[in-house]
Amino acid sequence: MYTKDESEIVDYIEESNPESVPDAASKIDRIKSAVSDKYAKRKAINIKVLESDLEKLKAKALQEGMPYQTLLNSVLHKYVTGQLAG
Repeated sequence: MYTKDESEIVDYIEESNPESVPDAASKIDRIKSAVSDKYAKRKAINIKVLESDLEKLKAKALQEGMPYQTLLNSVLHKYVTGQLAG
């Protein structure tokens, strides 16, 4: 069973015979490339942290189902972009 929104989409596709967007594949490739370039520029760093803090970070990352480095990078990114209060 479809939701109302899904039903509208199915109806549109079945009744309207929509056309493909011209050159969509190359536009998608350009967007993927731009995003990849922006986020591929990473710099390795070395920091010293309390062992107890690292163990807590690893435990939180395990709960979230991600590597602790990914969690740390996410928290750092959110902090420097103002998405996380300090």
